[in-house]
Amino acid sequence: MIDDAPQPLPAELSEFEDALAKLPDGYSEGRFQGRPWGATVKRSADWKRIWLYGEELGGTDIVSFNLYVLSGTGLTLKPCEMSSSKVMDFVLGFMPAPMQQPV
Repeated sequence: MIDDAPQPLPAELSEFEDALAKLPDGYSEGRFQGRPWGATVKRSADWKRIWLYGEELGGTDIVSFNLYVLSGTGLTLKPCEMSSSKVMDFVLGFMPAPMQQPV
C-alpha cells in the first residue's frame, strides 16, 4: 500500500462517509473530473466493510480501496496502491449517471 499523505481529518472523513453512502451498490457509470468512469461498490451484510473499484472508461486510471468500520476505533481507510487523498477525491467527485427508467 502506498499512502504518504496524512490521515484525513474527522470532518473530511464525515464528508467522505456521506458521499460514499450515496453511491449505489453494484456497478454504475458516471463522471469524475469531466471524464467517464465506471465504479463498483460492494458492502458487507453488516456494513462493516465497503469495497470500491473504479476505472476510467477509455482511459488507464483506477481507484480502489477498502473501508473498515471498527468498533471503538472508527473508520480505517485502506487504499490499494494509491494515496488516501486520491481515493477521497474520487468518492467526493464521482457523479453517477441517472438510472434509466425501463420503457
